[in-house]
Amino acid sequence: MSPQVSRREKIRLDTLREIRATARELLIAEGPAAVTINAIARRMGMSGPAIYRYYASHEELVEAVTADFYTELTTQMEAARDAHPTGAHRDRLLATSRAFRAWAVRHPPEFRWVFASPVPPRSQLRPESPLHMAGCRFGHVFLKQLAELWESTPFPVPDPADFPPAHKQQLEAYSLEIDGALPPEAVHVFITCWIRLYGLVCMEVLNQLDFACGDVEPLFEECLRELCAMLALEYTGPA
Repeated sequence: MSPQVSRREKIRLDTLREIRATARELLIAEGPAAVTINAIARRMGMSGPAIYRYYASHEELVEAVTADFYTELTTQMEAARDAHPTGAHRDRLLATSRAFRAWAVRHPPEFRWVFASPVPPRSQLRPESPLHMAGCRFGHVFLKQLAELWESTPFPVPDPADFPPAHKQQLEAYSLEIDGALPPEAVHVFITCWIRLYGLVCMEVLNQLDFACGDVEPLFEECLRELCAMLALEYTGPA
C-alpha cells in the first residue's frame, strides 16, 4: 500500500500538474516562445517568483513538460503494442509505429517540442531526472521489440566488415550499452529503421510534404511496408 500523501503534499503535486498543464496550453495556443515562467504565472493567477518554489528554473520546467509528453506518447504506443499477443512481432511493431504517428499528427505542437528541437547532450541529463527516464522508456519501446524479433527470428543484416571504421566502432559501443541485446550489425538496421520512420513522421508534422501530399498516410504505410521487408516480416495494412 502506498504511503498516505499529506494534504500539503497533495496541494503541491496538484500545483505542479497545473503548472505543466498551463505550459502545454500556452505551447498549443501561442508556440514554444510563449512558454515562460511569467506567462504561466499570469495565467494561473500567481507571481513569477511563486512558480520558482515549484520549479527552480525555466530549464527544469521545460524538462518536466517534455517528460510528460514522452510519457503520454509512450503509454499510447505501449497500449497499441500490448493489444497484440507477445510473439506477434509484426502486429506489435506495426501497431506501435502507427500509434507513434497517430499521436504526432494529433499533437503537432507537442511533437515539435519533443522531437523537432535541439536535445541536451546525454552527458548533461541526470540519470535520475524525469526527462532522462521518460526518454529511455520511449526509446526502449522500439528497441525491445527489435531485440525480441532478433532473438526469435534474426532479420537480414549487412556484413560488419563493410562498415566504415568509425561507424563500426559506434555500433559496437551502442551494442555494449544495451548489453548485447542487438549485435552491431543489427543495431545498424535498428537505427536505419528508426531514421526512416521518425524522418517521415517529422516531415509530415513539420508540413514539409504539403507541397505534394495533403494526405501522408499512404506514404507512411509504404514506409511500414519497406521496414517490414527490411525485417523479413510480412506487411499487413491497418484494420
